[in-house]
Amino acid sequence: MKPPYQINSEILRLLTEVSEKIGAVNASFLIKPSPTLRKQNQIKTIHSSLKIEGNTLSEDQITALIENKRVIGPERDIMEVRNAIEVYDKIESFRFDSEKSFLAAHKMLMKSLEKDAGSYRKKGVGIVKGSKVQHLAPPAENVAFLMKNLFHYLKTDTDIALIKSCVFHYEIEFIHPFMDGNGRMGRLWQTVILISKFPVFQFLPFETLISANQSAYYKALSDSDKAGHSTPFIAYMLGVISLALDNVLQTKGASQSQVDRLQYFLSLKIKSFTRKDYMNVFKTLSTATASRDLKKGVELGHFSVLGMNRLTTYKVIEKKI
Repeated sequence: MKPPYQINSEILRLLTEVSEKIGAVNASFLIKPSPTLRKQNQIKTIHSSLKIEGNTLSEDQITALIENKRVIGPERDIMEVRNAIEVYDKIESFRFDSEKSFLAAHKMLMKSLEKDAGSYRKKGVGIVKGSKVQHLAPPAENVAFLMKNLFHYLKTDTDIALIKSCVFHYEIEFIHPFMDGNGRMGRLWQTVILISKFPVFQFLPFETLISANQSAYYKALSDSDKAGHSTPFIAYMLGVISLALDNVLQTKGASQSQVDRLQYFLSLKIKSFTRKDYMNVFKTLSTATASRDLKKGVELGHFSVLGMNRLTTYKVIEKKI
């Protein structure tokens, strides 16, 4: 059975908007994130996703843990962060359509935090807000079937990745397959699904926007529960993704360093090129910045120079290992 939802005019508008922005980001900021930018956004992602679950550690403390420095804080909060660092370091190794991979990620994420980490729950659960039951999850005996059905949808359905990622995220919150860690797994696996199609999502921490307005996140989940399908949540998440893309576009590539650009360009394995060719890769660079980059590349021994002025050609110097 396919998870229920409807593609309405608002979702179609947001799909078009998001697709156009992904194209703009890819053209301006590279499909492959720089190591510096990737680290910065990994920290933001971990901080925001865990903050939603009540973790008290700051971005500075998470940075310290990434750098293997000592941090003072609640033992459980520190363990949550250490586990999340390990998971996000290995995010590209997870197969988005593999239930086995999904369970392995949960085991890693909830290591030493939940007794049955990596296994579906065997008890009934409900989400309580105040004195009211906000959501009663399906019975434990239905979880294995529902999850197999959900992964069958990921593997076989022709929906685009943007829709699949939102549907999967909502269904995880609805099914609540684990005793703990469902929220962070829903957000993690949405990213895994998106990365499978759009590598730009490796450095797009949309969790930051969710964390900044958690009430809107929970309202979208509640609205979908009441409607009996994930349509409201799809529209909400596409809106969040669109805003996250806006934030990237507004930086105009300022977060990319000269060294990051040179490293990326070398990874393209282009043997001979002109300054114009270099600027076609980094479309937001000025002529002066591109010239400074290439001069630095020559100084570092990455390129040799042939010709002068407009006829200048650069050749990549292959370094023996």
